[in-house]
Amino acid sequence: MSDEYTDQALPEDMLDILHEEELETPQAAKPQGGNAEELPHPIYRLKTLHSSETFHAYYVPSGESAHFMRRCALEGAFACPCPAKSNMVPNGVQMADASPCAEASTGCSLQVAMKAEAVETATADGVLVVPNRSLVIAPTKYGRDLVEVLGVVHDLSVVNADELVLIERPATVDDYRRYLDNLEREKEAFIKCRERIGAHNLPMKLVSAHCLLEDSKILFFFTAESRVDFRDLVKDLVSVFHARIELRQIGVRDEARVTGGCGVCGRVLCCHGLSDKLNPVSIKMAKDQNLSLNSLKISGPCGRLLCCLSYEHQFYRDARRELPNEGTRFTYDGTLFKVIEVNVLSNRIRIAGEDGRILDMDAARLKYADGRWTVIEEEG
Repeated sequence: MSDEYTDQALPEDMLDILHEEELETPQAAKPQGGNAEELPHPIYRLKTLHSSETFHAYYVPSGESAHFMRRCALEGAFACPCPAKSNMVPNGVQMADASPCAEASTGCSLQVAMKAEAVETATADGVLVVPNRSLVIAPTKYGRDLVEVLGVVHDLSVVNADELVLIERPATVDDYRRYLDNLEREKEAFIKCRERIGAHNLPMKLVSAHCLLEDSKILFFFTAESRVDFRDLVKDLVSVFHARIELRQIGVRDEARVTGGCGVCGRVLCCHGLSDKLNPVSIKMAKDQNLSLNSLKISGPCGRLLCCLSYEHQFYRDARRELPNEGTRFTYDGTLFKVIEVNVLSNRIRIAGEDGRILDMDAARLKYADGRWTVIEEEG
């Protein structure tokens, strides 16, 4: 739940302050209905480039031919020195009266990129499918921005019709040029904002800055241990950047998702490059998987429990229903034994008897009946 503050000394359209909240799915005009039959087809999962948030969207082809391009193709087109780049219409098609590329005979990077990447694919019923990894313009919770298409969503049970947004159009070379320009502005904005935070001596850590593609608004993400009164800071930032300023307080897990990094497994952080949402993780998940409860071993760079603890938790829960719990007692070979270890992966248990014996046996030999566990004698 976010709280919103305004200052009478500033125009309302120049001040937009938001306190701590989880990063959520963007809201926009969407179709009604939640059944799979009522949802548009196909539905895509999109990812914001600045915070790695994901959300669902759909695309309605217009009458004109749409050319979707991946980042590598846009980079190649952006690097092309030919004047034809300035004669691109919004859907990425070169106009008929555009001047010919001087490098066409040698393979202009713009033309090569468009031929290689501006591809339209279709399903069996002729429905246009946006290629994976294409860059598009779509509304996010922050405003219209450049986002990446991760692919088509096949499991529609995870799609909420109230959270769907409409992909407006493919990204063009001009869009990518503005995106690169904004990256430089963000670096400068980050440095200046951090300086102003220090000048005001505020207990907050600046995480990142983001400039929207088509809006004069700058987003600043920060973390703090408690709520921070940063109204004076916003006044300073407005006077420096002459733009709308939005500060968002996020949690440390969101910070890891925004900044990225390397996990203890050596791969990119799950929250940054894999997970769609930040699902709750509890210490019970580590206990159920017989993992070490050393916080250094089961915590990520954010200081919270590893997201991957939840990946196999359901498997362990289902498997443990067929196995005795640690501490369970039963009689075997005329001696009372106690279960001291359960290995779910190998389906084996270790038991200790009152006579000092410690046995390792296949869990399949145990049977639960009449409210107690018994050992099935091996044949032969």
